[in-house]
Amino acid sequence: MSARGATLPKTLRCFAAVLATLLAMHAGLVGAREPDSLNPSKAAKSQGSAAEARLIEIYKLMAQEDPRKALDQAEKLVRDFPNFQLAQLVYGDLLAARTHTLKSMGDVPAAAANAAGNALADLKEESQHRVIALKERPPEGTLPSQFLKISPQTRTAIAVDAAKSRLYLFTNGPAGLTLSGDYYVSVGKAGTIKSQEGDQRTPLGVYYITSNLDTKTLNDFYGAGAMPLNYPNILDIKRGKSGGGIWLHGTPPQNYARPPRSTDGCLVLSNPDILALIRQVSVGATPVVVSSQLVWKPAAQLQAQAHPFEAALKAWREAKQAGDVSKVLGFYTPDFASYGKNLEQYTPQIRSEVKASKGRTIELKDLSYLNWTDSADTMVTTFGEVVAGRKTGIHKRQYWVRTAKDWQIFFEGVI
Repeated sequence: MSARGATLPKTLRCFAAVLATLLAMHAGLVGAREPDSLNPSKAAKSQGSAAEARLIEIYKLMAQEDPRKALDQAEKLVRDFPNFQLAQLVYGDLLAARTHTLKSMGDVPAAAANAAGNALADLKEESQHRVIALKERPPEGTLPSQFLKISPQTRTAIAVDAAKSRLYLFTNGPAGLTLSGDYYVSVGKAGTIKSQEGDQRTPLGVYYITSNLDTKTLNDFYGAGAMPLNYPNILDIKRGKSGGGIWLHGTPPQNYARPPRSTDGCLVLSNPDILALIRQVSVGATPVVVSSQLVWKPAAQLQAQAHPFEAALKAWREAKQAGDVSKVLGFYTPDFASYGKNLEQYTPQIRSEVKASKGRTIELKDLSYLNWTDSADTMVTTFGEVVAGRKTGIHKRQYWVRTAKDWQIFFEGVI
């Protein structure tokens, strides 16, 4: 049967239509109206990966029962990205549909399916994650619940939704944080909630990009670039978590992407996507929130949520600038630690800073604070502490926890 005269089988049309109902074959989802994110012009603008946007356009053509055009676009996509295995699978389905009725996505002979091992199932799962993330878009005007306040001087912020295999990039401007791109990302083979070395899990929490590694020092496994995160962070250390070497990095040349759960704990993107991130993030400043499932809230709601913590932070600052050492110490937990020093050992540092301020106003410049809630409610705060009359000050990071005494500091240190 020619491509011009071919009609995609009903099952494959339903699968494709999850851009209305793409996942009907292997995820049991029921589609609704086609979301704006599936408009190819908008997808190309809002999604980080041009290849992914082109794949979505192919799905849309399949859903519209235009197999000839879909096949033409699929052929061009695999020509431009020959290592994009999911695109190759879709292309193979479109070719096969010209000669016989397909029963499912990736409908290959049993012998070929067996020879492929888990590869076919991995590709189906990758397709599922990509489409769910593109269909279930963040509501307009919302941000991840962790982003209570990001300093205007922090140019970018990142949030990862592990359940959707999606990394969201935010750009900071006059209107605050706005979603500027999002990318398919792979996480640990064993999922998330990393606790020890070698558990093949991706950690959850608030992290920061610590460096951008020179590609000359990397082998092909890490692809076009790599940016380490500060795992274990202060909260992880407090909880006795071990391990390290958690990076955002690319893929080997033979792979465009990896299955949703396929890493040893790192966050892995396609090489075009990791390069896009590298061009935009700031080492030491860009926060990276990794969540099992992001909760999106309106900015106004986040501001209201931050009020109790803001009151505690203000009270700490006022006690310090008033020179009340005893009151200042009341803001620190009994198990406080700072780079190996307990509260008793750190108290001279606090006394010295209080004395140096000499009752003058203390300004917290470039203030950011991100909320992390699991078994405890914590806040990761970063600011420059500048005493009135001085041009510069100490660049600090604090970790706060909500206790019976409201909010208290369990770590404080100079960055």
